[in-house]
Amino acid sequence: MRPPPGPADTAGKQSAFGEAGYLVLPGLLPGPLLDRLLPEVDRWVDEGLRARSIECSVDPAANGLPPLLELEQEAHGELLAFPPLMDVLARLMGGPFAFHHLHSDRHDAQGAGKPWHHDYEPNSGADRSLLMVHALHYLGGLDETMGSLVVLPGSHREPAGKDALAHLGTAELPGEAVIAGLPPGSTVLINSALFHARRPAPGGNGRPRYFVDASYCQTGARWRPVKPYWRHMLARARELDLGRGRWPDLFDERHFTEYAGTA
Repeated sequence: MRPPPGPADTAGKQSAFGEAGYLVLPGLLPGPLLDRLLPEVDRWVDEGLRARSIECSVDPAANGLPPLLELEQEAHGELLAFPPLMDVLARLMGGPFAFHHLHSDRHDAQGAGKPWHHDYEPNSGADRSLLMVHALHYLGGLDETMGSLVVLPGSHREPAGKDALAHLGTAELPGEAVIAGLPPGSTVLINSALFHARRPAPGGNGRPRYFVDASYCQTGARWRPVKPYWRHMLARARELDLGRGRWPDLFDERHFTEYAGTA
């Protein structure tokens, strides 16, 4: 496992992340944690729990709360506040930050990919200097048979709608960076305002891609939630003591506005 950046390289990591909008951490997650995460993802997909959580987000009045949250699975909860990840995020954020949301999925090799988009949510002060960061965890790594993550370095610095480039699909763009070769347990941190896409592999005959996506936001304003049951989610994280007492802001409700639907 690659260790988190130490004091000597913190400034360089922050500068590179600020300029390009992403940071690759190969092999960040240890094998024993991966061995526990992979069956949790299978359960989440195969037992219909992921589909049920989406239904509860789309129509909360009709469907209520999900029967299970991703973070209520033991290894997912551990990943959410994995100390080496938290240390890197603290250095990139330069101060306190809060957990925003968590997604978990298994992408089949035959999948169509996901068009160019970004995932930045507004905050109450419309302050784009406050960071939102997505941690993209590739549990089985990435190779040429699974498709690739493509990012558009520097695109986070120009305000744009989330789907401003969606009409391009997953087409190659000038200046893009392709991330296609990563060992198991690798994490890519991206500024949530960075345009990125999931580009499918030619042929689609590779292994499924195990993917967990967690987002975090710098404190200093109130952020818009993306899940209608966000209070329940934060309360469960506190009840499970997922922050282990180290991160007092991580699951605090005061950092969020009321839910207003998805943009």
